[in-house]
Amino acid sequence: MDAHSRGRADDIDPADQWVLNPQTGNYELRLDHSAGHSAPSEQPSRSTGRRGASTPGTPRTPSPRTPGAADPKSSAGSRTAGVPGQRRRRAPGAPDGPGGTPPGAGRRKRKPQKSRKKKALIWTSGVTAGVVTALAITAYAYYEHLNSNISTVDIAGAGSGGFKKDQAINILVIGTDKRTGDGNEGYGDRNSEGHADTTILFHVSKDRTNATAMSIPRDLMTDIPDCETKTPEGTKVIPGQQNVRFNTSLGQTGRDPGCTMRTVKAITGLTVDHFMMADFNAVKTLTSAIGGVEVCVNKDVNDKQSKLRLTKGKHVIEGEDALAFVRTRHAFGNESDLDRIKTQQQFLGSMIRKMKSSETLTSPSKLLDLAEAATKALTVDTGIGSIDKLQDLGMELAKVNPKNITFTTLPVMDNPAETVKATVVVDEAKAQPLFSMLQNDISLTEVKKKEKDAKSAQAALLKGPRAEASDVRVDVYNGSGRTGGAQATINWLQNDQGVLKSSNRSNAPQEIDRTTLEFAPNQADQARKLADLMGLPATALKQGTEDAGELEPMKLTLGGDFKGAGVPITGPAKTPEGVQKVVADKQVCAE
Repeated sequence: MDAHSRGRADDIDPADQWVLNPQTGNYELRLDHSAGHSAPSEQPSRSTGRRGASTPGTPRTPSPRTPGAADPKSSAGSRTAGVPGQRRRRAPGAPDGPGGTPPGAGRRKRKPQKSRKKKALIWTSGVTAGVVTALAITAYAYYEHLNSNISTVDIAGAGSGGFKKDQAINILVIGTDKRTGDGNEGYGDRNSEGHADTTILFHVSKDRTNATAMSIPRDLMTDIPDCETKTPEGTKVIPGQQNVRFNTSLGQTGRDPGCTMRTVKAITGLTVDHFMMADFNAVKTLTSAIGGVEVCVNKDVNDKQSKLRLTKGKHVIEGEDALAFVRTRHAFGNESDLDRIKTQQQFLGSMIRKMKSSETLTSPSKLLDLAEAATKALTVDTGIGSIDKLQDLGMELAKVNPKNITFTTLPVMDNPAETVKATVVVDEAKAQPLFSMLQNDISLTEVKKKEKDAKSAQAALLKGPRAEASDVRVDVYNGSGRTGGAQATINWLQNDQGVLKSSNRSNAPQEIDRTTLEFAPNQADQARKLADLMGLPATALKQGTEDAGELEPMKLTLGGDFKGAGVPITGPAKTPEGVQKVVADKQVCAE
């Protein structure tokens, strides 16, 4: 409504055409032309709480009557004192109150608006908190998802009870011939229980500077010890067997990976900390997850059995092609399992290089694919059966530079009991020195440095003359845990080395980790001779402060590092002759 349209002056606001009805006590809108109006008060009253209200008792000047207007008495209540005066329209730029009242006088004050910058900060903080929360929930859900992927086996007391960050680590990597997964039933024996088709003992040095990966042939003839195995019905002992193929240490008669671990310990003398087991499908999914593995062949390959087809030169393979490459026995060498092992080692070396390359480590998608594939593909013992534990182990293994990872194969020779050569047996002359190297944490890639350090220590502690073997007097105690260790050593010393003044003192008061030789100052020449014969390190020698009597013997206590009579306690200074080696950081073409 506009006051001008009703005959009012231009300065009359229609919002002020309200009058108080004394009978009802309410304000009523009067829009007719006959309504009387009081002149606005000079000082607006504040007693009513409305601007422009008159002070009670103040006379009003009646407005001129418009001709033809109705009598004010006929309206619902005459205008009296107390009727609010009309507000004047505010001119542009004028104060927002009658009589120059400052803007906002009598009104509720508005809260000051926050600055745009502060609003933006609050908004950003809220969004960030939401994103972080969402990411945390997503990460936790993915963590749980990966955990649920992992398959585990309780190995019932096999192993060491868990790797330690300040000790060497031994992991048994087992590749089974179980035909699980899409398309794998077509490979060979589709009903295979999953034998130890490919087995690698991965030894990581205490200082994490190097590692040795030793392959164990599947056709090795060996003894399998009794094996305690957990089943849904409870724990049972699976009887061992003598002179059988190594690959039957898994799967046969219900044997689990713990049986394979026990068999490896019986062969090498090394306690295995953990195992990781993968089937055919693992090769396909893991190679695809990292974008393929580069291999090299020195000739065209067309193997109808494994379905491997490659032209001469380098290739990047994954999935089915990768599986065909590691399975082939007829494409390279003399088509034996031993030559297939060499091919597998070359493949694994290339795979390690790819996994540790910047191409893989800087790609979030590849790392996620690898985590997904690995947790689905691998079966591990319960000791590392979670993402946290696998991550801890992975961090330790990742410290080793690929140039210091050496692949080798357990030294073997054809089984002399066979006319048609189908199996092999351990070549003890070459194998025992290699076992000693692993037992004493000596690398195949840093032999020169280790040899120099060992010679320096020996020169400082063992410098001086040696006694004749026939003059050495020693009592031998067995603290190794190996039954008959002391008597076997006595037999070897007397019959093979001429140490006739040696005696078996049976078991030591307790088992010890390291062999020790205690002697008096006047027995130093005897100690040096015995150290030479047994390959004792300088750290094994414990010299007393007082001289011994003329007929008093030295005291030799065999420890956990004793692996057999005639086997040097300290590893040899160089890799045994004839032991095959492949370094992980160098590509070798399969022939």
